[in-house]
Amino acid sequence: MSQVTRIKAIGLDVDGVLTDGGLYLGAGGEESKRICFADIMGISMGRREGLTYALISGEGGPLVRRIASKLQISHVYEDCRDKAGALKSLVDELGIGLSEVAYMGDDVNDLAALRIAGLSSAPCSARPEVLKEAAFISRAPGGSGAVRDLIDHLLTASDEAP
Repeated sequence: MSQVTRIKAIGLDVDGVLTDGGLYLGAGGEESKRICFADIMGISMGRREGLTYALISGEGGPLVRRIASKLQISHVYEDCRDKAGALKSLVDELGIGLSEVAYMGDDVNDLAALRIAGLSSAPCSARPEVLKEAAFISRAPGGSGAVRDLIDHLLTASDEAP
């Protein structure tokens, strides 16, 4: 079985992966982040095919929880300083192995998780150190369809498996 076809879960960083990495600040102190509808659709398509998702973010607060709610993701690790530890907790909770989980990150705080995931992945806008570690590099930058690109890759590989 190929590395791709055995993936059962995907861990996602938020800022720079699901978002473009920007933080929008309103005059009244409100904060917002942009997510891409292609990524939302990809997550939905993958869920229908049995994929489970987790958000693993160095940030926390209402925006991360709102994104999780919008995407119907119940596994959320926020204010996370040990993303590899969060990935290990996820696989323990799901009863799967690390070889069965993909992780997409974009910055140096994602490296440890990328190194233990069954499939390491990154948006093309990721830091050079991350791109060197990623087995799958999306053609799209973070916040602009990178997650959809990964999910399409996984679903296509599954469809083509013997």
